[in-house]
Amino acid sequence: MRADVDAVVVGAGIVGAATALALVRAGSTVAIVDRAQANTQGSGTTAGNLHIQTIHTRRPGQGTPVDVKQLLPLQYATSTLWNTLSDSVPGLGLNRCGGYMIAETDEQVRTLHEKHEWETAAGIPTEVLSGDDARRALPLLGPGVQAATWCDWDGFAEPDLATPALMRQAIVEGATFYPDTPVTSLEQTSGGWRVSTRDHTWNSRIVVDAAGPWMADIAALACVYLDLRPTSLQMHTLSAAPGTLDVLVQHVGEGMSVKQDRRDRIVLGGGWPAGPFHTSEKAPLNSDSTTGSRAQISRVLPSLGQAPLLDAWTGPVVTTPDEMPVIGGFDSAPGLFVAGGTYSFTFAPLWAEILTSLALGNAPVVDVDAFSPARLVATTTH
Repeated sequence: MRADVDAVVVGAGIVGAATALALVRAGSTVAIVDRAQANTQGSGTTAGNLHIQTIHTRRPGQGTPVDVKQLLPLQYATSTLWNTLSDSVPGLGLNRCGGYMIAETDEQVRTLHEKHEWETAAGIPTEVLSGDDARRALPLLGPGVQAATWCDWDGFAEPDLATPALMRQAIVEGATFYPDTPVTSLEQTSGGWRVSTRDHTWNSRIVVDAAGPWMADIAALACVYLDLRPTSLQMHTLSAAPGTLDVLVQHVGEGMSVKQDRRDRIVLGGGWPAGPFHTSEKAPLNSDSTTGSRAQISRVLPSLGQAPLLDAWTGPVVTTPDEMPVIGGFDSAPGLFVAGGTYSFTFAPLWAEILTSLALGNAPVVDVDAFSPARLVATTTH
């Protein structure tokens, strides 16, 4: 089957779904293709946090730190866009509950104060609290917490609701979705791109590569070779009574996120590593990550330390050598755009807005030159 569309979006995770919706709202005809079903990879297995205040620079086992200060303008911009999406996308599962970022050492307390200054300059409202004040506000916090920052704008979106809601809305508004349809070739044409799968071919003005761990594979079909690294992270849930925790809790010096979802599960994230990434199977669980994550909770939120473990699972993500996001196009492949990397869930509505602007030849709402994929293009041919 052959068809002409304005855009083919490769990847039906949260970035792809949000981008497809933004494109159709801008008047484009859009086909969304995915190698599997929607929301079955990284977007559906993540913690789903909205990281609006600055967080830790390293997840467990991560070598290169994230330049968290550089991301603040993006976090400010995406926060507003999440609210806009919530107003126009039914069933998004958005919870702007607010969140604490805690510190346990003198150095971490200094980091809290420094990041508070950065956040204030970026227009993100945060408040620095002493450990005692933080415990009065959230008695679950342990005695070792020396200080915390509070941010009203923090929160999360339920991962099993957010992407399906965006996909449904994109389809309602005109996009077409092709699951279980891996892309087999990308061929540059005079008018853009010819995108082929086993059963379909599209002639498209632009291609958006939002394929997460498979982003580099898709780009390689266009002879663009990117230094991207798929990896797998691990999540856990604990049993708790309803209403146990009504905010997001994170750690400024360690990979840790804790919240209670709509099913009353305590959800533990923070980027703990799973077993090795595999392109067609789920990564195996890492027992050290389970032990380490639970030890954190026992220390920081002691009353949850002995809560029964309900479940543990793994999910894939894509990382860059500098641990920063990647978004933009290529001089060598006009009309091909990529988006992903660090904070992809948080940045999904912003990436959608920026990709739509780039596709239409407009200036993006924020400057993303520092996150250009040009820095990741291999200098040798494959």
